[in-house]
Amino acid sequence: MVSMTGYYKGDLRTEVTHLKSGNVVITDAPPDNNGKGEAFSPTDLTCASLNSCMMTLMGILAQRENIDLAGLRSEIVKIMHPSPRRILEVQITFTHDNLVATDVQKEKLRRAALTCPVALSLSENVKQTVTFNF
Repeated sequence: MVSMTGYYKGDLRTEVTHLKSGNVVITDAPPDNNGKGEAFSPTDLTCASLNSCMMTLMGILAQRENIDLAGLRSEIVKIMHPSPRRILEVQITFTHDNLVATDVQKEKLRRAALTCPVALSLSENVKQTVTFNF
């Protein structure tokens, strides 16, 4: 069953529509690859997907453990390899200033993040450097 549709708009811009929700994501090639950089690039979305997947899995664990994860934030750094052009490394730093959780629960949160489906789907050639500040 089709869950998304894509459309090439021209000028290195694409549009993907999530059919169930109607949400639309536009991508643009980055300036260092002949684009305008006016939207997420496809590789940006890969890194954002990794981040969101990790947060979602931590959220599922937090619900199960009765942990209030609201306020968790992240910073994402994408490092590209020039040739062949590909994502070399994704650095994600998660920070929560007031997390109320035991050391065991914090370790469960870390494990949940690192075993999310996107993390497990990326090539071993993509280094994932994840830091947890909580």
